[in-house]
Amino acid sequence: MAKILLVEDNEMNLDMLSRRLEKRGHQILIATDGAQGVALAQSEMPNLILMDMSLPVMDGWEATRRLKAAPETKHIPIIALTAHAVAGDRERCLEAGCDEYENKPVKFPQLVAKIDMLLERSAQP
Repeated sequence: MAKILLVEDNEMNLDMLSRRLEKRGHQILIATDGAQGVALAQSEMPNLILMDMSLPVMDGWEATRRLKAAPETKHIPIIALTAHAVAGDRERCLEAGCDEYENKPVKFPQLVAKIDMLLERSAQP
């Protein structure tokens, strides 16, 4: 399966998502702030990133922009995870460079479908 970087500062979300994704056979890397997420993405080159947008140190918006601006990480699909479900938020996430968007609380089957779709798409030559 895939190596997924989970960038999330909420312990409950981290625990729930990492355990459920590991059960599906994925290897999970964890970062708890945006700067750590950028560094881990650059060193580990995950197949996909789940990015909380409200993070300490460096928010998910800036972390995503940096990852998408760097030639070595710009190809990695990023799914925004956000509790900000106001009008225009999805567009703002996509403008920052996210490939997909998922509201919190996360609907796991819906998230898995997006993960599978992006992993399949990024595996295409």
